[in-house]
Amino acid sequence: MTHRQILEVLAGLLAALFTALISSTIVSTALPTIIGDLNGSQTQYAWVITTSLLATAASTPIWGKLADLYNKKLLVQSAIVIFVVGSVIAGLSHNVPVLLGARVIQGIGMGGLTALVVAIIGTIIPPRERGRYSGYMGAVMAVAMAGGPVAGGVIADGLGWRWCFFVCVPLAVIALFLLHKTLHIETVRKDDVSIDWLGATLLTAGVSVLLVWVSFAGKAAYYDWISTESALMVGAGVVLLVLTVLVESRAKSPIIPLKIVMERTTALAIISSVAVGVGLFGATTFLGQYFQTARGYSPTEAGLLTIPMVLGMLLGTVGSGQLITKFGKWKSFVVAGAVLQLVGFLMLGTVDHETHMWVIGAMIAVLGLGTGMLMQNVVLAVQNTVSVQDIGAASSVVAFFRTFGGAIGVSVLGSVLATRVSELTATGLATLGIDTHGQGGGNLNLAVLPEPVQEVVRMSYGDATGLIFLVSAAVSVITVVAVVFLPNKPLRTTIDLGPSELDEEYAKV
Repeated sequence: MTHRQILEVLAGLLAALFTALISSTIVSTALPTIIGDLNGSQTQYAWVITTSLLATAASTPIWGKLADLYNKKLLVQSAIVIFVVGSVIAGLSHNVPVLLGARVIQGIGMGGLTALVVAIIGTIIPPRERGRYSGYMGAVMAVAMAGGPVAGGVIADGLGWRWCFFVCVPLAVIALFLLHKTLHIETVRKDDVSIDWLGATLLTAGVSVLLVWVSFAGKAAYYDWISTESALMVGAGVVLLVLTVLVESRAKSPIIPLKIVMERTTALAIISSVAVGVGLFGATTFLGQYFQTARGYSPTEAGLLTIPMVLGMLLGTVGSGQLITKFGKWKSFVVAGAVLQLVGFLMLGTVDHETHMWVIGAMIAVLGLGTGMLMQNVVLAVQNTVSVQDIGAASSVVAFFRTFGGAIGVSVLGSVLATRVSELTATGLATLGIDTHGQGGGNLNLAVLPEPVQEVVRMSYGDATGLIFLVSAAVSVITVVAVVFLPNKPLRTTIDLGPSELDEEYAKV
């Protein structure tokens, strides 16, 4: 395809991706307002994010497998429609359970867009040139991440938080129209391939049980970390995941192909992606909450305060993509990105309720720069090692583990934050002569609290936030180690593997 033809296809693909991303980032800024209005708790705050990420993670491998079987254009259009349906239901939600159900539907659509956009790009562009176009995708992601929080704040302050979900509908119509006009791709279907529904079900069930356990363990109203309930839930989760591995090893067409997962580049990319997901999704989810709950900024102001991170991500993604295409070298950018991400989290681990905002801006700019250099280039390294027929499955596997790590990160870090906030709030209220029995900080609707109590809760959130960034930094060390050991394989200039490389692939099978 010519450069112009590729750009025409990308216009539709990136419009679809932008639709989902802008809706997600708009909601992130308004989430403290949403949970406060629906009288939700800190645990529910985390689960509004976790349910979407979990649905995305569980559905991504299925979409990736479907991409290797059926018409990718129809699939990506279907993903947009599913995402819009979830958004409309979320906008009409009257309580947190309905909102959680809607977020699951949104997550399924997002899983399709995550897998299909990357798979289609990998199908039409050789790896040697892909860094250039990945930069365009990174730019769209950065614009969505930059504009989303600001737009979310303006909408939440002006029209009400429900419009944060409704606003994606007209954008989706535009994306569908562009895809209909520009995306024309031949379906190269493998013979005798089926969807491993049993493996997908076991995987989702095992992950869900463990996430439910970590979300409620240690809470006074539920169960202790060391208890009969914890033992049963952990045991059930582990058994389900072991069964998943057994089923995948014997399945005719596994949802997570073990031959791809066990390849060195993919295996290390998976490890780094899990750690990236834990740190990125888990920690940055609570940035908006820190700005609003701990520092008292409005949703609009909170959105504006995230711009340094987005600009860093934009520079990292576009800059590294252009340089990779120019020089054909990718590993140094990935390693540098992992190191910068670690440094960013370490610096953010020092924040409290009094940290100067310009200092926080510099910290999140470093975090964004590192993340931008890391995320898409890890996927590029994996796509460079597989046949074009497996590119959907390979891309979705990496995306799955990154989102899976994000779901774990949001759940675990949300639990850590809630526990620490409760401890600090209880201590602070005790100095005011108020006995909370360890339950302070549960409800996020601060407007109903007296001013002295509000101040205690805000300080508690501010002082507790640094802890989750330190946990993210510890996890980011794993990312650095994994990318250092990635094989530095030159980027090929062809769409598919060469004959000798294909022979090696068949030999593995």
